[in-house]
Amino acid sequence: MNIVDSCAWLAFFADEPNARHFLPPLQDSDSLIVPSITIYEVFKVVLRESNENEAIQSIAAMQKGFVVDLTSSLAISAAKLGLKHNLPMADSIILATAHAYEATIWTQDSDFDTISGVKYFPKI
Repeated sequence: MNIVDSCAWLAFFADEPNARHFLPPLQDSDSLIVPSITIYEVFKVVLRESNENEAIQSIAAMQKGFVVDLTSSLAISAAKLGLKHNLPMADSIILATAHAYEATIWTQDSDFDTISGVKYFPKI
């Protein structure tokens, strides 16, 4: 199972240099887990930088994976992981979701660079 972090989705949609690293998990929608917080983050950025139609199209692509809503048990796990790894809220939720689904996180977010179970690609 794989989770593509918000910044990786955005890099893919913008065809940034690191986009190629995120193709393997994005092309395997059967193994793609999409935490609902990533939908929030991606929609907000695309809406701010483009328009609502582009934002909706981005989310449609994300929904080809299995969307996981934030439950109270995931929230509690996220809070613990956030404290343990000194992560912001969204990253904590993404990490908790990865743990719950035994998924690998694909990202270019340096907050994840020392956490096991993460494929980290420094932003170019």
